[in-house]
Amino acid sequence: MFGFFKDKIENLKQTVSNTAKNLVENVISQVENEEQYSEFALDDIEDTLISADLGVSYASELVDNLRGEKNAKPSELKNYLRAEFKKTLEDAGSTELNYKDGEINIYFITGVNGAGKTTLIAKMAYRFKQEGKKVLIAAGDTFRAAAEEQLNIWSVRAGADIVRRDKADPASVVYEAIQKARNENYDVILVDTAGRLQNKFNLMEELKKIKTVIDKNAPEVLRESILVVDANTGQNGLVQAKVFGECVNLTSVAVTKLDGSAKGAIILAIAKDMKLPVKLVGVGEKMDDLKAFNPDDFIDALFEN
Repeated sequence: MFGFFKDKIENLKQTVSNTAKNLVENVISQVENEEQYSEFALDDIEDTLISADLGVSYASELVDNLRGEKNAKPSELKNYLRAEFKKTLEDAGSTELNYKDGEINIYFITGVNGAGKTTLIAKMAYRFKQEGKKVLIAAGDTFRAAAEEQLNIWSVRAGADIVRRDKADPASVVYEAIQKARNENYDVILVDTAGRLQNKFNLMEELKKIKTVIDKNAPEVLRESILVVDANTGQNGLVQAKVFGECVNLTSVAVTKLDGSAKGAIILAIAKDMKLPVKLVGVGEKMDDLKAFNPDDFIDALFEN
């Protein structure tokens, strides 16, 4: 695991307090004075889990397990949920960001416009630079001038270099970045991409073309295909994961704007339905407000509020 992604989130309990209330406290309160589960109580638990953005299928599975367990006690609900959530995160795979010293490391960043891709890329660039790495950003969202301009500003702040070609074919920009990285001994390439879901076909074709360029020219150094999800989108994040997963072999998720969100259960929903681990979380506006996601710390913070 690369060094700077080992630092912990300060005040994680406070960061996820709204999610903890939605996902844990409100569920526990449904049965805190009950000795046995009634059908009415189980239905309420399921509805509360769904409204907390855990997802219909996941919520139903958790409650069906309670229905099928004759000796299940409401007093044990908290421990039951804690164990299930922990297993879900474990089953999704390692949360360590892949990185190899002495090689180029490509990070292919996808997600809808507005999810926070540009700032995530800037923060990743900044943190890699802080570790003394040579960083190149490939501005692959070439048809949205504001995106390229914003990325250019962020790259200057982060101290990273950028390959930018307004209105050019995004795949050609990525190809150029790979050649430049090889010729000039870069450690990291961060690939920005478009996220125009309103024209799904064109977007998917564009992403596939970029992925093909990477697969043909540098398949062995593609470390991660990261989907960026805004924590506040809730279940829409799961929809996004399925759409982008259709054309890109996603390896992990970065969740932005987790601080203060009441919909952090999307981390669990994506882990359950897509078997994708969250590896990075954004918890603020500062350059160093990009942190490693630690499943154990996340679960502890949810259940200790």
